[in-house]
Amino acid sequence: MKNRQNAAETETPEQLIEHISRLMAEAEAMLAGPVTAEEETSRLSDIKDRLETARARLGEVYGRARSQVMAGARYTDETIREYPYYSIAIALGLGVLIGVMLKRESSRPNY
Repeated sequence: MKNRQNAAETETPEQLIEHISRLMAEAEAMLAGPVTAEEETSRLSDIKDRLETARARLGEVYGRARSQVMAGARYTDETIREYPYYSIAIALGLGVLIGVMLKRESSRPNY
């Protein structure tokens, strides 16, 4: 069990989603196949433990992502408040650039 917790620290969100998908596939296979009551209880317990571990890891990943997003938002807010005119100029420049690109794309003939 400790090995799984150490793996959670290095596991990417994509790997975590793949792990949960495999667990779901195993659960579906277990429900579809004929098994004895003891095997079913054992498999169900194992899948339940693994799913609980995956849920905990997903919560950790979500928490880290949320704190990083919040830190980025605070940094952006502080920067905008510190340099308001630069921020307005950059936003205006990006808006003009995107507008020119969209105008250019819409004036192209469609063949």
